[in-house]
Amino acid sequence: MAGVVERRSIDVVPDGERHGRAVSQFTLWLGANLQITAVVTGALAVVFGANPFWSLIGLLLGNLLGGAVMALHSAQGPRLGLPQMITSRAQFGVRGAAVPLALVIVMYIGFFASGSVLAGQAVGELTHLGETPGIVLFAVVTAVAAAVGYRLVHALGRIAGLVCALAFVYLGIRLLHRADLGALLADHRFGLPVFLLAVSLSASWQLAFGPYVADYSRYLPRHTSARATFWWTLSGSALGAQWSMTFGALAAAAAPAAFVGHEVGYVVGLGGAGLTASLLYFVIALGKLTINVLNTYGGFMSLVTGVSGFRGQRTLSPRGRAAYIAGIMVAGTAVALLGKDSFLTAFKDFLLFLLTFFTPWSAINLVDYYLISKERYDIPALSDPDGRYGAWNLRALAVYAVGVLAQLPFLSTHFFTGPLVAPLGGADVSWLVGLAVPAAAYWALARRDTARLPEPATAPTGARSPAGSGG
Repeated sequence: MAGVVERRSIDVVPDGERHGRAVSQFTLWLGANLQITAVVTGALAVVFGANPFWSLIGLLLGNLLGGAVMALHSAQGPRLGLPQMITSRAQFGVRGAAVPLALVIVMYIGFFASGSVLAGQAVGELTHLGETPGIVLFAVVTAVAAAVGYRLVHALGRIAGLVCALAFVYLGIRLLHRADLGALLADHRFGLPVFLLAVSLSASWQLAFGPYVADYSRYLPRHTSARATFWWTLSGSALGAQWSMTFGALAAAAAPAAFVGHEVGYVVGLGGAGLTASLLYFVIALGKLTINVLNTYGGFMSLVTGVSGFRGQRTLSPRGRAAYIAGIMVAGTAVALLGKDSFLTAFKDFLLFLLTFFTPWSAINLVDYYLISKERYDIPALSDPDGRYGAWNLRALAVYAVGVLAQLPFLSTHFFTGPLVAPLGGADVSWLVGLAVPAAAYWALARRDTARLPEPATAPTGARSPAGSGG
């Protein structure tokens, strides 16, 4: 058991502990996306006005664009051997990274909560305990799996990918027996606002993985091809998400009254009754377990990263690890129980809200890693507020704030609509602005700051590093 439970947290993974192949990213992200919340995300495009034909095209475009950005983060894992968000210290400072980290933690808690609502319904039906006990039971199992760590996360991804793929094939056949696919896709009328909503929904789904995707590639051997890591991650995530979202969009179009508000019940009822229904409830819970473990594990990593920047902490005891994970679990479960009765509308606004805050972070992180630092970081300095990266990088934080504010005129959510949304016919293009503006601004400000760039041979203690790796 000692070899199964993970010992590492925010510390660098030495070369002697690296293992696996890049294809593991495909199985993990396929399994993480073949699940009920992705189905609901695809359905939202139809629920909020797009026809199925253009919904599917918009969802595909968003999955590819957002997935490419997410996969660029994944490629950092083998190179550096670090969790994703600790690299933000190279841009924002050792303590300044706590600003985007705080928002990342909110994201994890929100996704934990939304997943627990849907999985709790399945667990409640499967165990005959009811929805609220189902949510609590599911949360406890999630926390235990996250505490075991990296190896179990990847094992869950492989199992869930296979089981959920078989289930979705079966459900897809059952759906097409009830609905005429040609009739569902016959309406080709194009509406720009709802098309861009579909793009934004799937892009935000993919971009939201960015703050933790490298957590699950950091154990890969250092010599693992960045190109292979990128393509395996993108293909697994985009394929799984598009598959689930396509099913959701078609289900919402075929039976809007039966599906909306009763997503889990509709999916299970589509498959059958008796033993088949029990198996489908299990599949729904298994799919949600995979992604909720990712959210709990990533939340724990981000929380430790934020706190350790002020405490100077580089390692974490098993007891401390359990305490952080329990905190994420309790907070996520509380949100799930409070928000379970208004899930669908709240989840759509939550996704678009997340997009506003994570596209600027993603743009800054990628520009710094690939264009400014050239894939080299001084890893010991990432834990030293007096080191190369400093405690606070006010210029990067200012660019981040500008990136968030620049999106507001183009943002369309239930609680806020920007002044430029109406002239664009109601289209929400805020995420495109959130990528372009901070990327250009950060590159213009940081490209001359050579003092932050490490020497080519900088390496952490206890880990062998080739020249130029910075890791």
